[in-house]
Amino acid sequence: MNPNVDIFLEKIDKWYEELKLLRNIMLDCQLIETLKWGQPCYMFNKTNVVILANFKESCAVSFLKGALLTDTENLLVKPGDNSQSGRFLRFKSIEEIIEKEAIIKAYVFEAIEVEKAGLKIAPRNPDSEPLIPELIKRFEENPNLKLAFESLTPGRQRAYNMFFASAKQSATRFSRIDNYTNRILNKKGMNDCVCGLSKRMPNCDGSHKQLDLSS
Repeated sequence: MNPNVDIFLEKIDKWYEELKLLRNIMLDCQLIETLKWGQPCYMFNKTNVVILANFKESCAVSFLKGALLTDTENLLVKPGDNSQSGRFLRFKSIEEIIEKEAIIKAYVFEAIEVEKAGLKIAPRNPDSEPLIPELIKRFEENPNLKLAFESLTPGRQRAYNMFFASAKQSATRFSRIDNYTNRILNKKGMNDCVCGLSKRMPNCDGSHKQLDLSS
């Protein structure tokens, strides 16, 4: 038992009993306990396997390679729509944890086997994520935009496409594309500096706000 996890538990004001029980379950699975990213983390052979998390509406067992688990009980959830690797088991009561203790341990043991086998999450293939129709439409109207977009790194292309696609209405998607057209034509990513003041180039660090204050 890592004393830093004791300190963590003493400071939280919600899900204390639930996380304490989940902690004991992780330790029963012979994982090494530490504190990383401000949360209890459990390791096998120096590799992070599980993180315990406390949220407003629930606490959770987070499997860092949860996408590789078979999830026989269909309980794992994605932290977000675009999460490629991590998966959560969420809990809202001690009773629920006690009821599912055997399942939790089975999932943890499978996660350990994943590490023993050296399995890894395959890198996301940008080609497998089709561009949204609104962006393709703008490319047809403005070939220079298409050329500039294709000159960006795959990561920057993916970030734009995901941001545009996240809008629910087609009109909003078109509006977002139009708002970022000049940035793309200047071959800048969504989070790249465009004012030249950033001290973390090429990333934006908020220095552009100085221009707003002086104007």
